[in-house]
Amino acid sequence: MENSLEKLEESIGYKFKNKNLLKNALTHTSYAYENRVKSYERLEYLGDSILEFISSKYLFENFENLSEGEMTKVRAYSVCENSLYQIAIRHNFSDFLYLGKSEKASKDNKKAILADTVEAVIAAIYLDSQDINTVQKFILENIKDAVEYSSKNVGLKDYKTVLQEKLQANGEVCIKYNIIKEEGPDHNKTFTAEVECDGKKLAIGSGRSKKSAEMEAARKSIDLLS
Repeated sequence: MENSLEKLEESIGYKFKNKNLLKNALTHTSYAYENRVKSYERLEYLGDSILEFISSKYLFENFENLSEGEMTKVRAYSVCENSLYQIAIRHNFSDFLYLGKSEKASKDNKKAILADTVEAVIAAIYLDSQDINTVQKFILENIKDAVEYSSKNVGLKDYKTVLQEKLQANGEVCIKYNIIKEEGPDHNKTFTAEVECDGKKLAIGSGRSKKSAEMEAARKSIDLLS
């Protein structure tokens, strides 16, 4: 696992001096109980506070046009469970988790666990580096896109969430968004996204960003399902 952790360090852009901190951040309660070690829960608690502070500071310093209420909404979207889950997927956290036998055998959705480990890793980076700027770099690199998108769509309905709820009303399904076309110069691109459910294509949408294209595809899918 030590070599595997090096792959994770490369992905997140930070090399730990104390590898045990990183291992602790990836240790689920089921593994901790079975092996009499500490789980990531305390690190998750600290990481949650650091994430809220850094994201709030970034919004305050860079989005003067947003009101207090709007900043709260943008922050909530940018650091919600789904956003943190996407960060975990981006860095393949699932390949490095320490799970107990009971959790490995469980068919429960691991989304919450992966989201929790992102917060735990944030705390681990901070404790290992003893530098808020180092952990800020990791956080902003991973939430900037979500912040940018949310700041431009604050108050609008999140069609991707609505579609997910509709499609998963009777159980878990696999929902995928694919960017199938990019047109125009770099400063004025148009993206086309396609959404599919369990391999079946639902709808296509276009927008000035990948996120807005995906949102439009989700909106059209909702219309088709209504």
